[in-house]
Amino acid sequence: MILLRPMSGEEYPAYLAYFIPDYAAEIAVNYGLSSADALARAKREIAEDLPAGVNSPGQVLLSLFIQSGSDEKPVGYLWYKPDFKSHTAFIYDFHIFASCQGKGLGKLALAALENELREKNIAQVRLRVAGDNSRARHVYETTGFRVTGVNMSKNL
Repeated sequence: MILLRPMSGEEYPAYLAYFIPDYAAEIAVNYGLSSADALARAKREIAEDLPAGVNSPGQVLLSLFIQSGSDEKPVGYLWYKPDFKSHTAFIYDFHIFASCQGKGLGKLALAALENELREKNIAQVRLRVAGDNSRARHVYETTGFRVTGVNMSKNL
């Protein structure tokens, strides 16, 4: 069973230690920026989007755990923003730790998220996935997500 728990302030530094370099690498590859410029952009964006860390208004940061009997093991993170007016939620980040991948935990976590969002009267979940992230695309597509558009960019 997957548990979705609000991320604690103590867990947040570990989340940033994973997220910022990972996001910076994605920015560098997808937007043709240098590693230094991509890292600066990732840090700037996270500071803008999560100015109060786990207590940032309108943002939901979760730690994911697998429960087996009375034991709980951390397996990943999930960050989303609900929009109650439009009954939608946008997933900003979803990460299953590398040591936990390939075990169906991503699908279980998404199912648990869907149940949580239904209880909050959310009718649609949206996200953006990097075009070269075939593993994530597979998980999303096999859990019912469909492509609704394609992001494109051109450096000048």
